[in-house]
Amino acid sequence: MRPRSVTIGLILAAGLGGCAAPKAVPPPLAAEFNEPYMLASGDRLRVNVFGQQNLSNTYAIEPDGAIAMPLVGRMKVDGKTSDQVRAGIEAKLKAGFLRDPNVSVEIESYRPFFILGEVTQAGQYPYVAGMTAQSAVAIANGFSPRAEKDRVELTRRNGDRVFKAEVPLTYPIRPGDTITVQERWF
Repeated sequence: MRPRSVTIGLILAAGLGGCAAPKAVPPPLAAEFNEPYMLASGDRLRVNVFGQQNLSNTYAIEPDGAIAMPLVGRMKVDGKTSDQVRAGIEAKLKAGFLRDPNVSVEIESYRPFFILGEVTQAGQYPYVAGMTAQSAVAIANGFSPRAEKDRVELTRRNGDRVFKAEVPLTYPIRPGDTITVQERWF
């Protein structure tokens, strides 16, 4: 009887040990600091058309994912990089308005990120390039006394889908992400 109870104990220990293993981050949620940034509603772009003061301005990406620019009209920019937007604006201006347009597009401000749960001041905060989950917690004035301090839950929208995963504090976050700090149980 004794060897059988030891075997059952080992099987249970192995099974419970797997519960504590970190979960893999789904590929659509995975992020690196060097991957290109995709624009979305809430971002503000600074567009400069060299030699054309009337066209150079700051444009907010509207809820439908477009900007409205003189001579160009409404242009869908949601899901594109700033270089793709620059090329699109140059192409539209070249097609009947300017001979050889020279355009630059910069991100003036990113859409905010959100932090919830066991932090001192949950809420919406402006995104700063290169942020990690840990720096987001610091912006929210740190953990509350009952916070789980080694990982957070990250929610990210990718197109029309939403992904959630537990990630370490060193994980890069993106504009529009929602970070939830869980309560620890003991």
